Amino acid sequence: MRVIARVRSDFSSKFGVPRQSGLVEALESTLVFEPEFRSEEALRGLEGFSHLWLVWVFHQTARQAWSPTVRPPRLGGNARMGVFATRSPFRPNPIALSAVRLAGVERTAEQGTVLRLRGADLADGTPVLDVKPYLPYADCVSDARGGFAAVPAGAALEVVIPPHLLERVPPDRREALRGVLAQDPRPPYQEDPDRVYGFGFAGLEVRFSAADGVLTVREILEGP
Repeated sequence: MRVIARVRSDFSSKFGVPRQSGLVEALESTLVFEPEFRSEEALRGLEGFSHLWLVWVFHQTARQAWSPTVRPPRLGGNARMGVFATRSPFRPNPIALSAVRLAGVERTAEQGTVLRLRGADLADGTPVLDVKPYLPYADCVSDARGGFAAVPAGAALEVVIPPHLLERVPPDRREALRGVLAQDPRPPYQEDPDRVYGFGFAGLEVRFSAADGVLTVREILEGP
């Protein structure tokens, strides 16, 4: 397999990234092709599609060993399910699949033609193995069953960001940040109300705590 592209997103690490694509539509990212694949011919006709499939690699969680069972966040991190019944990153082959919205095909001077995406669940630098168009008639199965993850978890927390901290976030990133925080980035088995968590977002370090269904941003610092 060859890496054909890498994602440029606001997440410097996997912590904070939504657990599925499409949960935070306001998130914007860019797919930048590797030099040998920067061919406009390879993208001919792509602008006619609203959504894409990305086949990518869990590069930040890849490991040699694997377990036949994992603890899905959807079940609170307490129950174990078979790895092939989940979308856990801890797999025999660390390959992922995401459906994302194609917001635009843009020609640039330095990076060739890039794809503007919305709603992607990928950290910055994620290697992409393939891009395929999403076909509604073939890829949307109306009577499919979703097992233990049949419906979206939804926004779990009320988000409180003090105005003086919110001012440090670029205006075009504020909605996306609120959406990410509302999804509760914490590991499902950590409920310590006094613990302060942090993750990189849009060049910033966002630190927060959560208790009684309310997530409060404590600090927003310049990123490393």
